[in-house]
Amino acid sequence: MTPDDKFSRLRQSLKQMDRVIIAFSGGVDSTFLLKAAAMSGLRGVIAVTGRSGSLPQEELSFAVEMADSLGVTHRVIDTRELDDRNYTDNPPDRCYYCKKELFSRLREIALREDIHYILDGTNADDAADWRPGRRAAAEAGVRSPLLDAGLGKDEIRELSRTLGLPTWDKPATPCLSSRFPYGQKITPEGLEMVGRAEAFIKKFGIKEFRVRSHSGVARIEAPPEEFPELTREPARKEITDFLRSLGFRYVTLDLQGFRSGSANEVLE
Repeated sequence: MTPDDKFSRLRQSLKQMDRVIIAFSGGVDSTFLLKAAAMSGLRGVIAVTGRSGSLPQEELSFAVEMADSLGVTHRVIDTRELDDRNYTDNPPDRCYYCKKELFSRLREIALREDIHYILDGTNADDAADWRPGRRAAAEAGVRSPLLDAGLGKDEIRELSRTLGLPTWDKPATPCLSSRFPYGQKITPEGLEMVGRAEAFIKKFGIKEFRVRSHSGVARIEAPPEEFPELTREPARKEITDFLRSLGFRYVTLDLQGFRSGSANEVLE
């Protein structure tokens, strides 16, 4: 089945749902799903974004602008995962508690407004990955239309490009809590530190990177081809000085380079 065939199947399934709530982060997948829903003749589409300390402010702003450009109703709600010790203790299934909080809030909206379908942007490639949040989705009865249609990430990016969505080549933007190794507590102060650190480094034109926080050590993961940009003067000194001003004692560059999900790596 071609990507266009899968897209047609996606739109048909969405149309049958009539009224939906979409968990909307402004990332590649949820933006594509929201666009598909807006094109499918549904009677009602509500995009909902959860706001908390783990969401970078620029990502929240982007989600607001993106939903507005698609002409759909958009709500921003405050989520309270940082009040849950199961989340802030940062176990390997941390994402379960985050999604449980978000989906419980979405269910409240759905029940209040008599909407029968809550959707998320899980795609076909996610099924083979470590995704504790999938358990929370199953418990809350959340549907994943991209997964059901068999659409993988590369297909979604290509279809997004065809549709003119600016997210077609947007780097993955996991929440800021993913910057902390499992077992290191998640705090509002720590989230603010890594958020401000990454916002500063973006000014140097680095698109895809992470600032991982290790109890006072900032470990910068960036593609090796970007190393010269980070280490040449005055960028090196400016980055080091700024991150130290935030509270990091040491600022390091990981020679292995950027890789998504490095918190899940196991030494062999």
